[in-house]
Amino acid sequence: MAASRGGQARARNAGSARRTYAAGTRSAAASRGNGGHRSRFSAVRLILVAVLVVAGAKLVQVQWFEAGELSLAAEKQRTQTIDIPAQRGSIVDRNGAKLAFSVEVRTLSVNLKAFHKSMDDLAVKTPGTKKTFDTETGAAAKYIAAKVPSQLTEQQLLDLFHKQASFTYLENNVEPSVAADIVKQFPWIGVEKRALREYPGGSLASNIVGAANWRSDDPDVSKHNLHGLVGLELVRDNDLAGTPGRMLVNTKNGSDNVVIPGTERDLQAAVPGSDLELTIDSDLQYEVQRQLTDYVQQSHAKGGQAVVVDAKTGEVYALANDKSFDPNDQSTWTTDDLANPAVTTPFEPGSVNKIVTATGAIEYGVATPESTTAVPGALQIADKTVHDAWTHGTQNFTTAGIFAKSSNIGTLLLAQKIGPDRYSDLLKKFGLGQRTGVGLPGESAGVVPAQSQWSATTFGNLPIGQGLSMTVLQMAGMYQAIANDGLRVEPRIVKAKVNPDGTTVPEPAPKSVQVVPAPTAKTVRDMMRAVAQNGKGLQKGTAPTAAVEGYQISGKTGTGQQVDPRTKAYSDHLYNITFAGILPADHPRFVVGIRLDAPDTTLPVGHSAAPLFHTIASYLTQRFQIPLSDGPAPEVPLIEP
Repeated sequence: MAASRGGQARARNAGSARRTYAAGTRSAAASRGNGGHRSRFSAVRLILVAVLVVAGAKLVQVQWFEAGELSLAAEKQRTQTIDIPAQRGSIVDRNGAKLAFSVEVRTLSVNLKAFHKSMDDLAVKTPGTKKTFDTETGAAAKYIAAKVPSQLTEQQLLDLFHKQASFTYLENNVEPSVAADIVKQFPWIGVEKRALREYPGGSLASNIVGAANWRSDDPDVSKHNLHGLVGLELVRDNDLAGTPGRMLVNTKNGSDNVVIPGTERDLQAAVPGSDLELTIDSDLQYEVQRQLTDYVQQSHAKGGQAVVVDAKTGEVYALANDKSFDPNDQSTWTTDDLANPAVTTPFEPGSVNKIVTATGAIEYGVATPESTTAVPGALQIADKTVHDAWTHGTQNFTTAGIFAKSSNIGTLLLAQKIGPDRYSDLLKKFGLGQRTGVGLPGESAGVVPAQSQWSATTFGNLPIGQGLSMTVLQMAGMYQAIANDGLRVEPRIVKAKVNPDGTTVPEPAPKSVQVVPAPTAKTVRDMMRAVAQNGKGLQKGTAPTAAVEGYQISGKTGTGQQVDPRTKAYSDHLYNITFAGILPADHPRFVVGIRLDAPDTTLPVGHSAAPLFHTIASYLTQRFQIPLSDGPAPEVPLIEP
């Protein structure tokens, strides 16, 4: 037992000794270990504090300093600004009949890239789904083709859906209600608001009104709208177009531009364009176009133009070419059809220009209507011999007879008495060599050689209507001055602008020029009645077929040689056949100017435009209920026996 206790004691002593060593060691270690833990804890705590400080600072920056910018960026991701096309103004005639107006339509489109992706995503999320790109586009093609059968076919739509592009337009000019049905069935189809220009009269006055279509070629999207191509639609585009507005819409995906229906809100309302009120009378314009086209065909002419002008105001009631175009169908347009030669194409008028000499002879006291001039059968002008259209010996013509019979020689004899200076001044006063300012695009000023450039034979050409050129509108303007007591008023074709608020703004007053005093103009007007005189033998004028029963007619025929494009010399078979007339001569209401381009002069209707004047003038008397003349024009002597 002693041994046992001794062993136990040793064991305790040994344990005590081990614990003493171990305890000290652990104590030192513990002391070192606690300090390490505290150091690590402090470091972590400092790091956390720093992170929180940085995060707080960032939060303050985001929520305070960058809040507006970030909010705007977020808004951009889910909204889009869309331009709202302005409604284009209408074009109406003098009675308010619409010649051009706009209707709202829709254009369908699809973002192919976005739709492909959405179908791929659907296939991943919903394995086994029957909705695929092909099934959806196939159903859409069939549905759209049935809704708009007059436009694209089902196969054409399928081809568009499968084209190699990220985006494609599908249909234009879709009715808004039809487009809404389509988008309701297939929300992935996009829709754009557009406008379509309508011309209810088709080719009626199309050379005047022109044409406009939807233009989206400008980099500035706000300018995507109806814009003019030709005619008044082009030159008055700024008045008609209006000002686009802006709309904000929500989108399903900002990059895909898929608009969420019902989220539209206006930022700026569109301002409609102004209407244009023309001086044109639609019914008269239609009749003049029809009659001119028929006459050109009957006479085998290459073309023709006609114009009807108010004798007092210069307002253009009708301006027609034998060729026109349908602005509703651009596929049928040709360059020739789009032209407006009544104002763009000058020609040598021939004897219609003798009104200048007739006016000068009366104004400068060279002659009176009854005075006579001995007119030989030929007249030498420098190196040129001038003849009349018929062979004759020396005859005594009255002044009225010189113009009623259209004697070239008699006209030149009177012009020589007027003199080059006074004659040149009259040409300017009558507006020749100057644009009329009617307001139509491409108007030509015609050509009148400067007096300083006249050769020895120039003054042998100008008085008989050769060697200078004018448009049919300029030609009518000369006779308007005589009809209006010598006061030439610039013609105009736009009467007023009607603003969106309904206020009417008349066009600026046309300029006017007093060519000659009123008594001179009346004398000339009365004298030129002899042109339509249907006397016997030598007492017959050149245009009795222009006469209208119950009305006095004053006017002048013309036959101007054309330059042969092959020989570059005056042709012996190509002519400009012209007529300008005043209705009625005693109380002028209208002036009518007509030109036929190279008709077949061997035909009864080819050698004169007087019958066409008669037809147009007869319609004018009925359309505007023009009172009958005070009596028939007195028959006057033209050539003395």
